[in-house]
Amino acid sequence: MAQVEEPANLDRWPTVEGRLITIILIRCGLRATDACTLPFDCLLHDGQKAAYLRYFNNKMRREAAVPIDEELENEIRAQQQRVSARWPEHHPHLFPALTRNAGGQNPMTYYSYRGMLNSWPTTCEVHDEYGRPAHLTPHQWRHTFACRLINRDVPQEVIRVLLDHESNQMTAHYARLTDQTVRRRWEAATKVNIKGERVSIDPKGPLAQAQWAKIRYSMATQTLPNGYCGLPLQRTCPHANACLTCPVFLTGPEFLPELREQQRRTLTLIDVSERNGQTRMVEMNQQVMTNLDWMIGEVEKAAAEEETEHAG
Repeated sequence: MAQVEEPANLDRWPTVEGRLITIILIRCGLRATDACTLPFDCLLHDGQKAAYLRYFNNKMRREAAVPIDEELENEIRAQQQRVSARWPEHHPHLFPALTRNAGGQNPMTYYSYRGMLNSWPTTCEVHDEYGRPAHLTPHQWRHTFACRLINRDVPQEVIRVLLDHESNQMTAHYARLTDQTVRRRWEAATKVNIKGERVSIDPKGPLAQAQWAKIRYSMATQTLPNGYCGLPLQRTCPHANACLTCPVFLTGPEFLPELREQQRRTLTLIDVSERNGQTRMVEMNQQVMTNLDWMIGEVEKAAAEEETEHAG
């Protein structure tokens, strides 16, 4: 998704319409057919001037709405201006078909958008985690939208309303799939404590379910800029923000850039403190520096092992 949402890649869509539809799918969770057939007058506002995207849910045969941010509202208004300029007399659709549509009466079809989506990842060289060309489908954006809300602990009923599901059953399906995916990746990923020791979790152990529940909650509520807090939920932290000297701190490859930047800042702080004769400050940060060296070394080692394994 980082590759997909990279502004430079989004700007390489063959049409501005395809680019905007993709942004709507990612940020609003619409089905592709619903996005392609958006009415021209699709913006609504509440009493606080907050913007909403009005659309027709073709699957459920009913109108629905989803809140949007100011940036997306401005992009939709720009599209409205483009449509008005091309079809000044009558323009019922936000995304009129680009060909064989002299009067602007026909909306873009799902298949037209899908055709653009099939070629766009190749143009941008979007790859999966194994370096292979990524295969994308429009419905993946809806899944991404739901999973991001679930990962932020948004209540399931709120997610159901935003996705305009008829019942909680389908929303719960997204929640189960997301949890299973996150758990598999967590169990397979490298976790390193402040001593540079790899931490593993037995997925079949007697505490597997309870331990995963603790970790999942910590990931949602106790994620730090450079790792995770593994402290039990019922305990108060005694380390006063000194996470890099805390024995329950965990980190992994996804935090490597932050760890390296913190290593650089800590080294600078030690150098300045030594020149100023601040012995206590040097002592405090030297332990942080030692732990950073251990963690970064082990994470880099694990990344090299994984790269070698994939190359083989």
